[in-house]
Amino acid sequence: MDCGRFPVKRVVGEEVLVEADVFTDGHDAVVAEILYRKQGSTQWHSAPMTFMHNDHWAASFTVEEMGRYEYTVRGWVDHYLTWQRDLEKRKAAKADQPIDYQIGEEMKKKERAIVQYERVLQVLVDPPNARFSTWYEMFPRSFGGLRGMVAMLPYVDEMGFDVLYLPPIHPVGVTARKGKNNAVTGEPGDVGSPWAIGAKEGGHKAIHPELGSFDDFEFLVKEARKRNIRIALDIAFQASPDHPYVKEHPEWFRWRPDGTVQYAENPPKKYQDIYPFEFTEKSLWEELKSVFEFWVSHGVTVFRVDNPHTKPFAFWEWCIGELKKNHPDLVFLSEAFTRPRIMHRLAKAGFTQSYTYFTWRNHKQELTEYFTELTQQSGREYFRPNVWPNTPDILHEALQTGGRPAFIARIVLAATLAANYGIYGPAYELMENTPREPGSEEYLNSEKYEVKKWDLSRPDSLRELIGRLNRIRKLHPDLQQDWNLRFHPVDNDQLIAYSKGDILVVVNLDYRLPQSGWVDYGAGGAYEVHDLLGGGRYTWQTGGNYVMLNPQTLPAHVFHVVRG
Repeated sequence: MDCGRFPVKRVVGEEVLVEADVFTDGHDAVVAEILYRKQGSTQWHSAPMTFMHNDHWAASFTVEEMGRYEYTVRGWVDHYLTWQRDLEKRKAAKADQPIDYQIGEEMKKKERAIVQYERVLQVLVDPPNARFSTWYEMFPRSFGGLRGMVAMLPYVDEMGFDVLYLPPIHPVGVTARKGKNNAVTGEPGDVGSPWAIGAKEGGHKAIHPELGSFDDFEFLVKEARKRNIRIALDIAFQASPDHPYVKEHPEWFRWRPDGTVQYAENPPKKYQDIYPFEFTEKSLWEELKSVFEFWVSHGVTVFRVDNPHTKPFAFWEWCIGELKKNHPDLVFLSEAFTRPRIMHRLAKAGFTQSYTYFTWRNHKQELTEYFTELTQQSGREYFRPNVWPNTPDILHEALQTGGRPAFIARIVLAATLAANYGIYGPAYELMENTPREPGSEEYLNSEKYEVKKWDLSRPDSLRELIGRLNRIRKLHPDLQQDWNLRFHPVDNDQLIAYSKGDILVVVNLDYRLPQSGWVDYGAGGAYEVHDLLGGGRYTWQTGGNYVMLNPQTLPAHVFHVVRG
């Protein structure tokens, strides 16, 4: 990866395939092997490489522990093997002579001149939940705080989510507090944005008093673990004007000539309630690393990091690298909706998973090209996609206008195209789709700026369907990885078909009208497909099979292909 500058990534139990061109001058036979070890070990393990073609060799090893592994390649001329090969040729031509066997005896004694690749490369080995996870985002203040989150665990568990992600739970600043719908000036009683972190009660190592105590938080973490749910905490490295850092460490901020601090901007958006950090002081780096360590000490192993692309790459490489030395089970999700090379650079720097452009890929060609890039090109070695059909910041036009069929189709796509996916709820299962104004991707009456009351008992909720979909993901290991994704021909651009192993998915991308077409899965002979999402069993044949999907009933099939 970049000539060894960065490690490739795997999870525990996965294989690392190593390939190399190995050759020498002349006609002598060569032998090659890989060397590998857990970083810090003095003992190298070896595995012989197999000749593939055209001087190209390959071998693999399995990573069995979290942390970092090292590997390299070495080779040598094998004089005895060269003698054996040439002797076989002479014997076949009946040209062998007694002296040839004497030469062979001498060849056995010849020393090897080993040539080793000049670099030692690395593999970063993450926990299994780095490769497969299902995220659900909720605002605790809309559910009675942290104890309310405990009460919501059965709801989250029944839908099959294994990560419960909380936006920042810290005290919220009062100065320049935003009002409802991102109003520049808040009204009395407005709760402000959780991302405006810090007040008189504390900063990044404090909990908003109205949400509960540290005992409440640790109880939530403990109760979630009983259901195999991990609590993910949002880490946003920024401060409200009221954050203790502003007075205690003014050198951590950018001061303007008029004596005020530069607030955050993303023109035309202005965030007067947020001060960005200036990453020039090493003391700031140490303090921010200690924020992660603080929450790790309270049981958190999964972090969603807000806007990491606005902080130095060098900081993330250092910070995540240091944290993973002592806590190799940590998972860091990069929330960086920015330019592709920056997103990839953050993944190389150490982020375990990455947000993607999935939200803005809605047509068949867009989806096919993008997910082929994510799963089949070289970036897959370090960039693990985590796809979200919605977030508190993003309500795409497709959901605004596509109604229930769009919500179903988009979550089926997210859950089956990627091994890691998430939704912001209950907005998603309740199909919230009203924008703040025409042309906006912001929600009207956004939960970012106010406490919401959700009716979770609504009969039209997608809750049951989402639960069924997530159970399918857990029961079928083919859906728990990304590299096995393959797209299949369909003679209708409104239908997209793809498979992961024995799971075949067909989705209608037209949210208004039924669409039909012929799907060529490519399996040999006759076989059965069982619809795991909608029910039904069908016998299919090689060469093409008819599919019709009505978006007003169920716009997707998730088939289990049964051969023989």
